[in-house]
Amino acid sequence: MLRVDLGVFAHDEAAGIAAMVAGLRAQVPPPGVDLRLLVLANGCRDDTVARARAAGAEVADLPQGGKSRTWNRFVHDLSRPEADLLVFCDADICLPEPDALARLITALAARPALWVLSSQPVKDTAVRGARTWAEQLALKASGGLDDWKTAICGQLYAMPGRRARAFRLPIGLPVEDGFLRAMVLTDGLRGPEDFSRIDGLDGLRHLYASEVSLQGLIRHQERIVIGSAINAALFAQLGALPEEERLAELGRLSCDGTALGRVLAARLPRAPFGYVPYHFLVKRLGRARLSRLPVALMGFGFDAIVYVRAQIRMHRGAGAGFW
Repeated sequence: MLRVDLGVFAHDEAAGIAAMVAGLRAQVPPPGVDLRLLVLANGCRDDTVARARAAGAEVADLPQGGKSRTWNRFVHDLSRPEADLLVFCDADICLPEPDALARLITALAARPALWVLSSQPVKDTAVRGARTWAEQLALKASGGLDDWKTAICGQLYAMPGRRARAFRLPIGLPVEDGFLRAMVLTDGLRGPEDFSRIDGLDGLRHLYASEVSLQGLIRHQERIVIGSAINAALFAQLGALPEEERLAELGRLSCDGTALGRVLAARLPRAPFGYVPYHFLVKRLGRARLSRLPVALMGFGFDAIVYVRAQIRMHRGAGAGFW
C-alpha cells in the first residue's frame, strides 16, 4: 500500500472550495494507493472551513496564514509520518483530466530518484481564449512557463515524503516554490545544482485563472519580483554561513515569524541595484529574438513599471509576508 497525503492550500477560498473538493474526490487514485485529502485552511477570514467540511473534506483550520508557514505545518505536523508521497495543491486551480492525480502519483512512485514532479501550469485563457487586452497581455507574458520542467510549480507538485521532510521554509516567503527549488537542486545549499532531481510530467496539466485586469497583473508580477529578490537575499545569507550551520539557520527562519524581516533589513538594500537585482528588469530583453524585438520592448516597459513599484514597496517595508 502506497500512502499519499494531498494537502490543499486554501486562503479565503470560500467561493470555490466546495467545487475543488468535489473535483479532487472525483479523482480516482491508482490501485494500491491510500490517498488522504486534507484542506489546509490558513488565515481564512471567510467560511472556507465550513464549506470545505460540508463538501466532505478533512480540514485543518490554521489561524495563521502564509504559504511557507502552512507548507511547514503540512509536511512536519499534519501529514502522516508514514506517508510515502506528499502532493501539494492550490485550492484555486482546476484539473481538467479525471486521472490527473493518479498519473502524478504513479509517475513519481515509478521514479524514486526524483525529488519533485510537477504538473504543467496552463492559463485558462490559453484554453478559452483571451477576452480582454489585459488577458492578452497576461497570456503573452507567460513565456517564462516554458521552463516548467526545470522549475517547481507551487500550484501542483508532488515529493517523496522523506525528501520533503528534509526541508523547512522560512516564514513569510512570497515565492516559496522558487526557494524550495533552490533547496532541492542544491540539497539545502550543500552542493552544486542537480537538475535530475526535478521534472515535469508530460501530458499532465492544471488550469489556473489568468489576471483579468492590468492592476491585478501588475500586482501579481510585483509579488513574483519581490519574492525573488527576497529569495536572493536569503541565499546570500545562508551561503555566507558554514555549510554545517545552514540547515540550523533554516530551522530558525521556519519557526520565528520575525526572523526573515531581520535578514532583509541586514541584507537590503544593496549597491548598486537597491532592493531588486537588475536581472528582473532586463531578463526579457536578454532572451528576445530580433524578430520579436517590438514585443520584447513592450514587455520591458511593463517590467520597468513592476520593477520600480517593487523597489518602492520594499523600501516601505513590504517584503516578508507580502501577500
